[in-house]
Order: sequence, then C-alpha cells, then structure tokens
Amino acid sequence: MQTQVIVLNGGSSSGKSGIARCLQAVLPDPWLVFGTDTLVDAMPASMRAMDGGIEFAPDGEVVVGPAFRALEAAWIEGIAAMARGGARIVVDEVFLGGAASQKRWQQALGGLRVLWVGVRCEGAVAAGREVARGDRTVGMAVSQAEVVHRGVFYDLEIDTTHAESMECARAIAGRAE
Repeated sequence: MQTQVIVLNGGSSSGKSGIARCLQAVLPDPWLVFGTDTLVDAMPASMRAMDGGIEFAPDGEVVVGPAFRALEAAWIEGIAAMARGGARIVVDEVFLGGAASQKRWQQALGGLRVLWVGVRCEGAVAAGREVARGDRTVGMAVSQAEVVHRGVFYDLEIDTTHAESMECARAIAGRAE
C-alpha cells in the first residue's frame, strides 16, 4: 500500500511549507497540501479575539483554547476523510502539544498509510527565517523549535538548518513509496 498522508511536523519557519511545495513537484501523483496556516486563515478573525480561540502572544507563544480545538478536530477529521476518499495529502503541522498533538492526528488517520516526518531546524536559523518572512511574531521560531518534537514518533527526521527544501523533499519522497 502506498503512503496516503505525509505529516510534516516542525516549528515555525523550520521549512515545512517549502518542503511541501517541493514534494508536490517531485512526487509522481498529485498531492494536496494543508497546514496549520490553512486552518488559522480559514477561521474568522474573532477567533483571535475571543477566550478559547487562538492567541499569538507578543513573545511568540501561541495559546489555543477549546473553541480552537473544536474547529481543529473537525478540520483533522476532514483531512482524514479526504485521504480515505483517495486524495493524497501532505500536512504541514506544528505540534504545539508534542505527543498529544500527534495522538489527535493518529486517531483521525487510523487505518491510513502515514509517513511521519520531523522537520528540525536550529532555533537561531529558524529565527532568521522568521524575521526575513515578516509575517510571523518574532519569537515563535525559537519557542517552537524543540517543544513541537517532544514525545513525537517519526518515520524520518530531516534537518533544514543547512539543507535545501528540494533536497529534503527528495529524501521524503524516497520514503513515501
């Protein structure tokens, strides 16, 4: 059975989105890409102003509440349904809760062939990318660089500190069968 879902987990500005785009270019079949940014962008602005939604603190910390988690759960189930329906999917994720975040995805993706990929990047390098992007709260990259990997199991780990997105995508594609 071929891989149906590739889950890329890493901190902000670790290179996941670039790798996801490169995967679409190197994998032989069409793959859809969905990420945490997709979910957050789809939410109403009020989710950032309400208790229980999602908050991006000035120091880069991201705090999520029950209203966010409820929508996230539905989104995860929707992605799993698309994969079960035959779509091949790359998920660009930030496991703020480490192993607990992975467990939510594992439950939803049960029965599917999933390739779990840890995308690591030294905090200082990710912080430089964060500043260059200009669309992130400064501090997110450093605060997330390690915490997103705590207790998480991977089939493959890559380090984007010195590796280009295409090189990483080729390594992942080689494991996706």
